[in-house]
Amino acid sequence: MISPRPFLTGLFQAAVDAAQPALCIPSHLPPKPRGRTVVIGAGKASAAMARVLEQHWDGPLSGLVVTRYGHHVACDQIKIVEASHPVPDLAGAAAALEILEQVSGLTADDLVICLISGGGSALMTLPCRGSVWKTKSP
Repeated sequence: MISPRPFLTGLFQAAVDAAQPALCIPSHLPPKPRGRTVVIGAGKASAAMARVLEQHWDGPLSGLVVTRYGHHVACDQIKIVEASHPVPDLAGAAAALEILEQVSGLTADDLVICLISGGGSALMTLPCRGSVWKTKSP
């Protein structure tokens, strides 16, 4: 009987490799727009995805992604902000407000690229107006 371990290990490694930003982002990038390209996003892998996007995008970019504390990756054109995960904090709320500002005033000639990974819902939380935000920022 053949051991299933090598087969299962190979499947696991293939899945991990397929999720690596450097392998999956470049082939899925859209054509450049006539207008601006704004990058927004949230998640534990969003900063790594933003860096790969910058490395493979031929043209100017702007925008902001929010990632978990300790997951910052340096980018040249995209602002990287860190916030709390899994419990939201004020840094995530401030990042969500800034993302809203980044996408305001766009036209049909502009392109928004959204980078979302696990943890995005906690990292880019923005309570509705009038709610009480009790979490303290670190």
